[in-house]
Amino acid sequence: MDLDRYDKAILAALQADGRISNVELAARVNLSESACLRRVRVLEEAGMIDRYVALLNQAKAGVSGNVFVFIALHREVESELAAFELAVRDIPEVMECYLMTGEFDYLLRVVVSDMADFERLHRDSLTRLPGVARVNSSVAIRTVRKKTELPLK
Repeated sequence: MDLDRYDKAILAALQADGRISNVELAARVNLSESACLRRVRVLEEAGMIDRYVALLNQAKAGVSGNVFVFIALHREVESELAAFELAVRDIPEVMECYLMTGEFDYLLRVVVSDMADFERLHRDSLTRLPGVARVNSSVAIRTVRKKTELPLK
């Protein structure tokens, strides 16, 4: 989708504040309210705007810990990949899951309240996922940068 400067400005503003009113958004991007609303609807219909969400404070939600988990499967066959991907979706602590190149097949970001919580998650869920041969984890000490706004070029 080709984006002009107005579309980019609308998307940047919505990424920063998804609850901004159309009146405020139109003023910020220097468009009429009706033109702004039309553009937002086009962006939504085109799938450029995937959804609107509230971003919670991880620590206040009781899951301040981030653990990055590398998973190697026994075999990289379509049936094992599909079974793993289906099962990993059912683990609430898994915030992100990526199919990877390299030594490991998947990278997960999981959230936990503490190391005992991670031990439970590791024992009861991660090692029991279909096809798992090896699990390697790295615990994040501190978040240096975490952003949700995509760069618009």
